[in-house]
Amino acid sequence: MAEVTRVPLQPIAKGSLAKLWLGVAAAVLLAAGIAWAAVPQGVDVEEVRAGTGPTAQVGDVVFVKYTGKLADGTVFDQSQSLPLPPGLLPDGNPFPIEEGATIPGFEQGLQQMQKGGKYVLEIPSELAYGDEPPPGSGIPAGADLVFDMEVTEIMSREDFQRRVAMVQQMMQQQQMQEGAPQPGQ
Repeated sequence: MAEVTRVPLQPIAKGSLAKLWLGVAAAVLLAAGIAWAAVPQGVDVEEVRAGTGPTAQVGDVVFVKYTGKLADGTVFDQSQSLPLPPGLLPDGNPFPIEEGATIPGFEQGLQQMQKGGKYVLEIPSELAYGDEPPPGSGIPAGADLVFDMEVTEIMSREDFQRRVAMVQQMMQQQQMQEGAPQPGQ
């Protein structure tokens, strides 16, 4: 049978064990610091005017008046009034709260807002467009975004879809009336 070479164990010098544990603790703290720095920052929602009622949830549709700006104040986007008769849909642009409907930071921010509230939403690049902004958007790669927002309404997806169906029906009726011959012609 083969013989294994033995290595004699030496006694540990006084204080070496404490130094070893300090080194392990320093390595753990360094690793935790590196991991924390690598985690993307979340969105920052500053309340300018308090809203009322519940906050928006996944599955809701939020109507928002907004101005999108870069960190230096350059405006890159702004909400537009919908070309519809008043009263059918609330003021502002509709944003469904669901994955993929908008940039992740906008979706996260909307879920912290209430109807009637005014907010400033700051979105870090990692939760916006990152290094690949939409072509022609005026947003540079790696840009953090700031939105001045007013939530005008929060409604369920079902209510939103019902209202959109009503608008479509009204538009179809209007088109049919415009296409039909008028009496006396």
